[in-house]
Amino acid sequence: MAFELPTLPYAFDALEPHIDAKTMEIHHGKHHQGYTNNLNAAIEGTDLEGKTIENILTNLDMDNKAVRNNGGGFYNHSLFWSVMSPNGGGNPSGDLATAIDSAFGSFEAFKNKFSDAAKGQFGSGWAWLCVKSDGTLDVCGTPNQDNSLMPGVGCGGTPILGLDVWEHAYYLNYQNRRPDYVEAFFNVINWEEVSSRFAKSK
Repeated sequence: MAFELPTLPYAFDALEPHIDAKTMEIHHGKHHQGYTNNLNAAIEGTDLEGKTIENILTNLDMDNKAVRNNGGGFYNHSLFWSVMSPNGGGNPSGDLATAIDSAFGSFEAFKNKFSDAAKGQFGSGWAWLCVKSDGTLDVCGTPNQDNSLMPGVGCGGTPILGLDVWEHAYYLNYQNRRPDYVEAFFNVINWEEVSSRFAKSK
């Protein structure tokens, strides 16, 4: 069964003023659709057909650039849309908040580390909050469409929060002001979804 572009869980303009409608429309309908189409083409007729995206990425041949780039692009964006919400922002609670405090010292310290990973990623890439195999949290950045499910990439583990810092994610609204975009992202984070992903990862 071919991969399908996931439906955006809110309207294109729902995250304004933090992320503008035109960026959302192009990002979802053009960029994510492109990764989806190219991933399907790359796995058609291979032994990867019919596998989950998580299985494909966890066992990825990193020299397979078509699957690496497009599989990463498909997975990363699918996660990205889900960890944002028009009712987002604020701070996490419950087990996730406790784990963040344990790993980073405080939510503010986590926010600074995550923001630094996003702002410091040279060129295109992502910032991640990941759950490692021992259940602890870590923050890292990855280039291009790589993510921490892939062998030997980033902090290693299951991504539960990701921020796209490719220019197509913010340039229409923020131009070269990536730090402003990173700061705005914290106003739309869907901490309920991130907490749910944290619970499932353990």
